[in-house]
Amino acid sequence: MALNKLKFNSVNVTPTASEAIRFNSSANGLETASGGGSLVKISTTTISADTSAVSITSGINSTYKEYIFFFNNVHHDSTGADFLFNMSVDSGSNYNVAKTTTYFKASHSEGDQSPDFGYVTSRDLAQGTGGQIVSSSTRADNDSGISGFIHLFDPSNTTFVKHFIARFSDMTGDPGIANDNFSAGHANTTSAINAVRFNMSSGNLDSGSISLYGVS
Repeated sequence: MALNKLKFNSVNVTPTASEAIRFNSSANGLETASGGGSLVKISTTTISADTSAVSITSGINSTYKEYIFFFNNVHHDSTGADFLFNMSVDSGSNYNVAKTTTYFKASHSEGDQSPDFGYVTSRDLAQGTGGQIVSSSTRADNDSGISGFIHLFDPSNTTFVKHFIARFSDMTGDPGIANDNFSAGHANTTSAINAVRFNMSSGNLDSGSISLYGVS
């Protein structure tokens, strides 16, 4: 329901166009007037059984300065495996871009035991060309999954390195431990990034979805 006027202490105030959008119950949260930008859906990949990796080789170009990948209940078949992210400069022929990264996490168990927060040295890279861990030692239980997002900034720029930030929620351990995983870093290349890949360190992906959006 659009608001024509707002009333504060008997003073009538007519909202601006952007304010009217923010107070409009029919707004979908993606209006350009309310946030200075919008998300444009490019693709969704639905994962089926026994998928060794998901490679996205189209839609990542100079159209947008920022891309976001959303992961919804990605499930896999191997307990203790890590979820990995890598990038390509040759449209997916190779996923071996050198990366320098950081990784930290917060965790808390179902039994209210051993809450933890800290940097995880074993999950960062120093000019490593392998996949960056974004979610680690996850469980393959039927009710378990990996959800989160990755921001990739200006991948087509040929002057600067390519930055990314990621945040994922997962479950590990027995009893289950809730983990809040944070990673970030840069691909140390001035070549355009034009493809990305997601896979487990062992086993296969068997369900879930990955959606790609451009930020206009």
